[in-house]
Amino acid sequence: MSVTIDDPNEGARVLAEMVTAAETVVVFTGAGISTESGIPDFRGPNGLWKKIEPIYYDEFVTSETARLADWKRRFTFRDQIARVEPNLAHLAIARLVARGKVNAVITQNIDGLHARAGVPDERLIEIHGNATYATCLDCGERHELDAAEAAILATGRSPRCGCGGLVKAAVISFGQAMPTREMERAEQAIQEADLFVAVGSSLTVQPAATLPMIAKYDGARLVIVNGEETPLDGLADRVLRGSIGTVFSAL
Repeated sequence: MSVTIDDPNEGARVLAEMVTAAETVVVFTGAGISTESGIPDFRGPNGLWKKIEPIYYDEFVTSETARLADWKRRFTFRDQIARVEPNLAHLAIARLVARGKVNAVITQNIDGLHARAGVPDERLIEIHGNATYATCLDCGERHELDAAEAAILATGRSPRCGCGGLVKAAVISFGQAMPTREMERAEQAIQEADLFVAVGSSLTVQPAATLPMIAKYDGARLVIVNGEETPLDGLADRVLRGSIGTVFSAL
């Protein structure tokens, strides 16, 4: 039976007890964890997609106008990320990873704040990619955003790789296939966990939203930490409301 706790201080105590009792924890994060660092979310009442239309993957591939518009957004986001820091929840999760309690941090976020908080690459699974660098769509070579910006300023055209392929920020755009390897890593981590903590996610975006369900059906306890209701609240063992930083403060 799902129990909802509205007091974030009580939620902090409950989460600490559940994490302590668990053998292996998977943490799954969405945009809500980063809003407390000052990064707006995408699907909330004042989310980004309420203000601008997303640029779909097919548009990026086929339209130079769409590519240049997408790059403009990426540079703005880069500058925004540079002004913020990982918050208490990011740091608490990184410490749990360092202690060996959390075996994987699966994130929908593209801001790189988990890595900056100290979560190592082998424990971080970015299923929606990462906006802090770019890759070639053909050969996969990494490109830095500053170099991409310099190329656009110099030529007025979207950047190309040395192989001739299109360079794109390393995020999963609408209409783009999910990264197979990262999804496989996520599912493997879930199989090893007895506690799944979903943090700051609307749990509406597929296929990411299926991961808490997989964990629950595999026998793990499910905790949802979020300021808003989610479609999976009824499936959770505990639903913890309020400030995510406060809920994670006891950890």
